[in-house]
This record gives sequence, structure tokens and C-alpha cells, in this order.
Amino acid sequence: MSINKESELAGMQAVSEIVANVLKAMREFAQPGMTSKALDDFGGKLLAEYGAKSAPSLAYNFPGFTCISVNHEIAHGIPTEQKKLQEGDLVNIDVSAEMNGFWADNGGSFVLGEDVHQHQPLVDASREILKMAIAQASGGVRIAQIGKIIETEAKKRGYRVIRNLAGHGVGRSLHEEPTSILNCYDKFNRQRFKKNTTVAIETFIATDSTYARAHNDGWTLLGNRGGFVAQHEHTIMITDDQPVILTASNNIW
Repeated sequence: MSINKESELAGMQAVSEIVANVLKAMREFAQPGMTSKALDDFGGKLLAEYGAKSAPSLAYNFPGFTCISVNHEIAHGIPTEQKKLQEGDLVNIDVSAEMNGFWADNGGSFVLGEDVHQHQPLVDASREILKMAIAQASGGVRIAQIGKIIETEAKKRGYRVIRNLAGHGVGRSLHEEPTSILNCYDKFNRQRFKKNTTVAIETFIATDSTYARAHNDGWTLLGNRGGFVAQHEHTIMITDDQPVILTASNNIW
């Protein structure tokens, strides 16, 4: 989306603040023994109280208010009563919503409770790499350069990236142009970031897998080689200098 007037910026700021606050609240609410459905219901209630609508439910009829992925699930995990969160789980929550015609998206992985399975280095790498990538996103920069930064920094830390998942434009719908802000370098992508546009940039940093494959439930994404994946995501507005991080209050950094 291109921001052309103050009312559009205000609309994006409002919905971005909501999804950020809900993500933060859900992360703090999560505890061992809780089902992912209970956590999702909590998030859905908060969205409704803010006057926002769940984006995945609204846009794709997703069976949940938010996506909650646990351990070997990469993304689009369905919240269920059967999925119980355990101490040390690698949990990812992705919250996106629509309000007054504006859409925003953010997400983050975290270790639930004590890090008994040593997932924290992966989570830290994902957060740090997202910060580095976003810092380089300004008007005129090639979109492929962001993927190059993410991929290069992941390799430096001994990790891989999921090559077929990507960030995207966001604003007047959940997914807009540019539709492919990849986690890897695509030399054929000549697109450049445009000033005053809003995009969601996200990392998918992996221990083993390089591609995401759909589970037989039709939603959940799993890695082609197993292992674990950490994801972090912000909705930002591109400027001529440092971007404006619209979802900064999620406190993933």
C-alpha cells in the first residue's frame, strides 16, 4: 500500500498497534499446559475488544483467530484443543488483522518457559537478522538485497532459511505487491522498495529445512528436512532513510 495522506497513515498505525499489542499479550499469556486453542481464543477476544477482525479468518477462512505453530511446525499452525503447550516448546504466534479497511501483520517465535531444548539461539538469530534486514529497507533498495542479507546472516550463524516463504506488501489487503520479499537472494527480482509504501518483512531461520511443505490438514507448513524454524515479522513503512516500524510495540526486540 502507498501512504498518500495522513488519514491512511493513521489507519495503518492504528491497526498495526493493535496486532502488535495482541501479539505481545498472547506471548505473555502463554504458559505450559495451556492448549493452543485457549491461547488463540484469548487473542481473538482481544482483537474483538479493539474492534479489529482476524485477517486469516476474514481473508482465507482460516480455522482460528491467529496462527500458532509449535516446535516442528513452521507456520500457519491451527489452534486446537489437542495441541497442548509444554515447557521449552518453540512457539510461534502470527497475528494479523483488519480494521476500517486497513490490514497489518506481525509475528514472533519464542521459547515457552525454561529453554530445556536449547531453542533460544535460533530465536535470537531470527530476531537479530530481522533487525538487520529492516535497517536496510529504504526507498530505492532492491528487494532482493533484503533476502541476501537474511540468507547471508543465517549462514554466518550456522543456519539455513526457508526459501519459499516470504514477506509481502500489506495495507489495503493482507497480501499485496510486492508479494515476494524472500529470505534468500533472487537475482531475477529487479523490484525496488518504494517510499511511503507499507510492507511486512519476516524471517524464517531454520536448523535443517530449506523449503516449507503443506501438511495434510491443508494449512500447517512443515519443513522438508525436519528440524526447527524461528520466525519474526514487522509491518513497516518505507522511507528514504530508516523505515517506520509500525508494529514496534510487540516488543520482539
